[in-house]
Amino acid sequence: MLGCGGGRQSPSMPGEDAARRTQQGRQAAPWLGGRWHSRSFRVVSRSTGSGTGWQELRSALLQAQQWLHEMLPGAGVYYFPWEINSSVPEGEALRTFGRLRCYNLARSEAVLSAERSAAQHHVCVDTRLVEPFEAQLGSLYMVLGEAEHREGENPVIKARILTCVEGMNVPLLEQAIQEQRKYFSERQQRMGTDAS
Repeated sequence: MLGCGGGRQSPSMPGEDAARRTQQGRQAAPWLGGRWHSRSFRVVSRSTGSGTGWQELRSALLQAQQWLHEMLPGAGVYYFPWEINSSVPEGEALRTFGRLRCYNLARSEAVLSAERSAAQHHVCVDTRLVEPFEAQLGSLYMVLGEAEHREGENPVIKARILTCVEGMNVPLLEQAIQEQRKYFSERQQRMGTDAS
């Protein structure tokens, strides 16, 4: 029997092909623990929830959800650059924006800035998780990440996503953030009155 490489392979027994595919499945999907390809499952009704196959499937789904929760950032609350200070909770997922003023590749740090009432506000961003990225000084960037407090400084944002949004209408973005806050506030009040 000729293989893909043109060399000869020895003929295999019927059960050896299945064993080889099982081993390949274990290597291709180590997050499944290798048990899924070597064990048969009973059909289990959702109402009873009995059977080891159903329990293992449920366990694997819970592990996948936990992995996704750890790997992906939260939706992130919008903060204006001038609102990012020590009152922002440690580890909170947040979004903000600003013009890229400087980027230090050796320290994996960038500084975004925004102007409000003739005052400059700076936000320090840890870029280790988003490198390499093409830094365009002076361009507008949006960042999604978690707040990390450091001694004697404003919080640093550990960026999960750092995107150049040059050309975005900043006053319109600020207006949209204000409208979103107003909507969430009104919804929270409605939910509070419905619960009581």
